[in-house]
Amino acid sequence: MWEVMRSRNSSFKEEDLKKETSPSSASSAVDSRFNQTLRSVHGLLKGRSFPGKILITRRTDPQDDLILRSPDSNRSLSDNDTGSSERVDESSQDGLQNRSNASTTTSFSKMKLSTSNSENASREVQKPTVGARATDSARLMKFTKELSGTTVILDNLRELAWSGVPPYLRPSVWRLLLGYAPPNSDRREGVLRRKRLEYLDCVAQYYDVQDTERTDEEINMLRQIAVDCPRTVPDVSFFQQPEVQKSLERILYIWAIRHPASGYVQGINDLATPFLVVFLSEHLEGSVENWSMADLSPDQISNVEADCYWCLSKLLDGMQDHYTFAQPGIQRLVFKLKELVRRIDEPVSTHMENQGLEFLQFAFRWVNCLLIREIPFHLVTRLWDTYLAEGDALPEFLVYIFASFLLTWSDKLQKLEFQDMVMFLQHLPTNNWSHLELEMVLSQAYMWHTMFKRSPSHLVS
Repeated sequence: MWEVMRSRNSSFKEEDLKKETSPSSASSAVDSRFNQTLRSVHGLLKGRSFPGKILITRRTDPQDDLILRSPDSNRSLSDNDTGSSERVDESSQDGLQNRSNASTTTSFSKMKLSTSNSENASREVQKPTVGARATDSARLMKFTKELSGTTVILDNLRELAWSGVPPYLRPSVWRLLLGYAPPNSDRREGVLRRKRLEYLDCVAQYYDVQDTERTDEEINMLRQIAVDCPRTVPDVSFFQQPEVQKSLERILYIWAIRHPASGYVQGINDLATPFLVVFLSEHLEGSVENWSMADLSPDQISNVEADCYWCLSKLLDGMQDHYTFAQPGIQRLVFKLKELVRRIDEPVSTHMENQGLEFLQFAFRWVNCLLIREIPFHLVTRLWDTYLAEGDALPEFLVYIFASFLLTWSDKLQKLEFQDMVMFLQHLPTNNWSHLELEMVLSQAYMWHTMFKRSPSHLVS
């Protein structure tokens, strides 16, 4: 029997939720992404307890057996890479969607499925792998359909991308989601060509010059970038290649020169790495560990750098105050995170406060690097699918992702004293994380965001 147990936050008032979420408006307010997320979670895990006390069951057929191939590529796509949504077949999905809609109208913290529906769902998920593969194929077809039109409808693309983008489509999807490539396919090639030439002009104007033509501030900034590049993603050997570090250096220096309000700030080097890997994947196959920049032509390297530069610029345009003097944007998000954790999990919040632990001591790096340093690098692009799908709403949603991430270890944290807690939070045990753990963090974050968005009084002291 599927069930979602009560949230740990004892301060949630059911009458507030009922007031905020009336039966007449709730069903329309529960969008497809919420149901899609629930289906994803229900299909992935079994008997596993996570923040919010979610207890769900896992499909019997191993996911590793699911291999998809791109319609126009020889690259094989694992089930994990294609995103975790829609992995149960149609009848199972309908049952879960109907049940989640009905239960949401009464309370988001308490949802139940009937015994008959549970039995049906159990029988459905035990079907052969072919059913799941067909569902994933249908999802790939949705992406292909959206991208093949004359004009891409970005709202539809965001809905699909939120739950993960197939790797071979990720470069195109990310360019569109960030507004770097125009939705109109007739204009797309021309815009990209013009933007890439503009980046080349910037490299010639600002980077390929002697230090005598730079100000002291620019020289110091370039030196700091040159120091940080070898430190970027140190556990992935690809980023230790001199050519890769030189590309990162050019991208970061041009960005800093053209954004004088902030200039270069440590941490931005991490934010460039997902873009570099994704756009290089259009030209290099196999594991990132086996890639070599020597296999690329100068034009290919230049185009990849340009795409990285412009996409990094688009991303940071929405959070520039994270990197200006005193970084007020980061401090604001950390404060919101502290308040949200207090509302969701008062015991762990109280314990951290009693131990004298300030959220800035561990969460500053989370916000500054958007969790890149906290999870295995092979999971980062999947996380960024959701980031980019959120669009302008990303800064607000980040708070919920960080809260979900932190409260994954709620029980553990309550047993630790100050020094051990600091060490634990700075070296979280995520080395063996797979897509399952990441999907759980995202799913919980989405459900909390939905709850608080519809009951804003909960966030008012």
